[in-house]
Amino acid sequence: MFGLEALDLARIQFAFTISFHILFPAITIGLASYLAVLEGLWLKTHNDTYRDLYHFWSKIFAVNFGMGVVSGLVMAYQFGTNWSRFSDFAGSVTGPLLTYEVLTAFFLEAGFLGVMLFGWNKVGRKLHFFATVMVAIGTLISTFWILASNSWMQTPQGYEIVNGQVIPVDWLAIIFNPSFPYRLMHMATAAFVATAFFVGSSAAWHLLRGKDNPAIRTMLSMAMWMALIVAPIQAVIGDFHGLNTLKHQPAKIAAIEGHWENHGDEPTPLILFGWPDMKAEKTKFAVEIPYLGSLILTHTLDKQVPALKEFPPEDRPNSTIVFWSFRIMVGLGMLMIFTGLWSLWLRKRDKLYTSRPFLYLALWMGPSGLIAILAGWFTTEIGRQPWVVYGLMRTADASSGHSFVQMSITLIMFVVVYFALFGAGLGYMMRLVRKGPKIDEGKETNEGGPGQKRTPARPLSAADDNGDADHNHSLNKEI
Repeated sequence: MFGLEALDLARIQFAFTISFHILFPAITIGLASYLAVLEGLWLKTHNDTYRDLYHFWSKIFAVNFGMGVVSGLVMAYQFGTNWSRFSDFAGSVTGPLLTYEVLTAFFLEAGFLGVMLFGWNKVGRKLHFFATVMVAIGTLISTFWILASNSWMQTPQGYEIVNGQVIPVDWLAIIFNPSFPYRLMHMATAAFVATAFFVGSSAAWHLLRGKDNPAIRTMLSMAMWMALIVAPIQAVIGDFHGLNTLKHQPAKIAAIEGHWENHGDEPTPLILFGWPDMKAEKTKFAVEIPYLGSLILTHTLDKQVPALKEFPPEDRPNSTIVFWSFRIMVGLGMLMIFTGLWSLWLRKRDKLYTSRPFLYLALWMGPSGLIAILAGWFTTEIGRQPWVVYGLMRTADASSGHSFVQMSITLIMFVVVYFALFGAGLGYMMRLVRKGPKIDEGKETNEGGPGQKRTPARPLSAADDNGDADHNHSLNKEI
């Protein structure tokens, strides 16, 4: 079917499941830190706006965290079911790294998550804030170990191969492999940027509908400050990451650039747009800027970038895909920087919350961070091909060898179940976003916070339409 083989379906299945999964940890990482900042600001300023925003986003965080855990379990099982030869070859490295993630990060998150979500009325303020901070730290520790494992597959070191299996000899070298620092910073920063635009888009939606209050304005303001500061930093990190990739995975860079061959001593041009043709070994309809490829990738005007024809055809990544996935990521990154700068210009003119063109841009930029993350992962993983462990094991040698029929059936099942299950979860999460933070305007309320009867003990029960805290408390008792 469509010229696909069982191996292709196995790759598509893994790409499908990880594409769904990566969306949830990205938002979890960003929201966890956002919640820690909100609670910290509330404790410092006693401004109830921060408290109300904390309650609002903690519900969304809870739903997102649950879907992330469920979708992540599937990923672990796929290593054994579809990629058993890879697990046999490199499991002595990837297995312990994923175990460290569970022992250090997941247990930390799970332990303090209960206090964070259910302890608002039951523990003191400082302890509750500590729990929120620990959950945020746990998400970053989880990112650390996952990226260590994946980065080792990109730039393996600290190992020996004995009897056809990888044997660890230097765990520090394995963990802190050459690409790890850049990829860790790039992913963590991407999560913060994606969350900022998710939050900003939510605020813009409410403002466009006429719901203008301090909480909504604070959401937009914080999101745009984050975009303004972090999006340019992400571009700098991406530049360093590109230099590292050029050093350790030159074929990936050549595929990303759609660059097939060098001519004499001429500097490498930058191909803005075109269509890399793997069979014809050329990039058709190329729009080039002379010298710019050398300048961006080598920071000089005379050095050349390795070309695809310098590598055997069987060792070349699919340039057609990574050429465009990379440009989608970079293009969205530039839009993010532009949005942040525009927000600063409007802020100085006191029009940040009233400029409808800007609010529409902020609204439509809501999923931009997540799309950029997906495009970046496609670039990274497809650009690594045909290797599953770069230079050591080919993807074709890593699969379990299931039949075409088996892979077709399981792929269809994954697609149906994922869209049904996570589609419902995403739909519920967006319902929470549309409700917006609850503000007790014109009502006399108590101070709120840990130890006070302010919010329901069960975060998801707060999704009903009644804003009265005592009503929610009674509902929880009945449930």
